[in-house]
Amino acid sequence: MTKPTQRLTAPPAPLAGDAGLTFFSTWRMGTPERQKAAVDAIARAWESRPWPHEGLLSYSVYEGVDGSTLMHHSQWRDEQAYQDYFARGRDERNAEVDAAVPGVERVGLTKTRHHRSVAAGAVGGGVPRVYTTVELDAPAAGYRPALADEVLAAWSGGSGLVAAHAYLGTDGVRVFVYGDWKDAGGGGGEAVPAMEGAVAAVKRYRFAFGVGPR
Repeated sequence: MTKPTQRLTAPPAPLAGDAGLTFFSTWRMGTPERQKAAVDAIARAWESRPWPHEGLLSYSVYEGVDGSTLMHHSQWRDEQAYQDYFARGRDERNAEVDAAVPGVERVGLTKTRHHRSVAAGAVGGGVPRVYTTVELDAPAAGYRPALADEVLAAWSGGSGLVAAHAYLGTDGVRVFVYGDWKDAGGGGGEAVPAMEGAVAAVKRYRFAFGVGPR
């Protein structure tokens, strides 16, 4: 049965344990004007249509504080659900966005499973929030859980952390961690432990909007 699409007022909670997959991808837009236009176009494309697939659990978009990038965060039941959605309707939404904002540079997609999270405390509504992400290539697959845990430990001591979530890429290489901070300074979100052979890219975002099935 087709379900309507509803807007989310906050990012969704991480999937529990090994349940499902979480995907992160980045678009380069070039300017703050194009960034905003893309967010508006994405929101229209999603909210004007029914929820596309029962295997898609949520979809959220974050605006880069650099005024240029967008991060897409989606949660899936499994890989087959994503492949089915891709074949059935993904291009329709992207085509609408591309028509509104031509020239989107889609950088890549990281498929992950949730590793674990840490929570430092809750904040009240209306408090400015920033989301710091770090994406790493680990020197070997066996190092990935330890590397993710080191980032979580480093961020746990940062001023203003609300929660941080670590994910391990299904490719056996990537580590992705994002932290929710209660002020625009990002607290200790730039702290990334040094591990020989690991390459890290740190970025900062603000939550733009999210959608889910009603």
